[in-house]
Amino acid sequence: MKTVAFFDSGIGGLSVLEEASQKIDARFIFYADRDNVPYGEKPKEDILKYVEEAVDFLAERGAEAVVLACNTATSVAAKILRQKYDFPIIGMEPAAKRALDIDSSRRVLVTATPVTVAGEKMKKLIGRVDKEHLVDLLALPSLVKFAEKGEFNGINVETYLKEKLAPYNLNDYSALVLGCTHFNYFKDTLRNLLPKTMSLIDGNEGTIKELARRLNLDEKPGDKEIEYYYSKRKVTDKEELMRLENCMKRLEKMRCIK
Repeated sequence: MKTVAFFDSGIGGLSVLEEASQKIDARFIFYADRDNVPYGEKPKEDILKYVEEAVDFLAERGAEAVVLACNTATSVAAKILRQKYDFPIIGMEPAAKRALDIDSSRRVLVTATPVTVAGEKMKKLIGRVDKEHLVDLLALPSLVKFAEKGEFNGINVETYLKEKLAPYNLNDYSALVLGCTHFNYFKDTLRNLLPKTMSLIDGNEGTIKELARRLNLDEKPGDKEIEYYYSKRKVTDKEELMRLENCMKRLEKMRCIK
């Protein structure tokens, strides 16, 4: 059985792992850089250092592919990591193209962290897929902080999202793209705030399809054997493992919200 590692600055990448656990048969390692989360507002040099250290660690533990289940880490480090390692480095990309393919006549709102929004990778992506200039970018850094605290809904989350979305006439938009894996935890609140004609789109399914293709994996669920690490420390505390399990359960519900 192949060993696949998922890396994120925090618990956002669990949304990609949850998708994988439903779609492919593999042994999973999940690594959250809890010592340095969040990445979204940190210098690129620091992010690259953190990601390289994590991938080195995962390679030592037998990873045969690493999924950068973090759009910020992908934008900063993916190209460099692919030059360094001889196993697949699978990155995340905001699903702007998918949103425009579904509806090419209305606007698309791509949400992400500040580093991702301002990054060269995002500029190239939008330049490549947005020929009609229909895409708007919106940074939502506080959603990462809410997610890491386990505050997935409630008045604080709702107020923050209302304030951030207020400048946009949402009826002009076909979709909101979740360009940070942490944002998947908030699909229920977003669904309540957005018009019914506006879809929620993330890149998780496409990422797992690419992973399965690169490793020639069976696209079927397996036994869900998962090891968890926080910044090189294996998670063994029962309460913390239960918290992670509860996150996975929530994400399973969120995956069904479109």
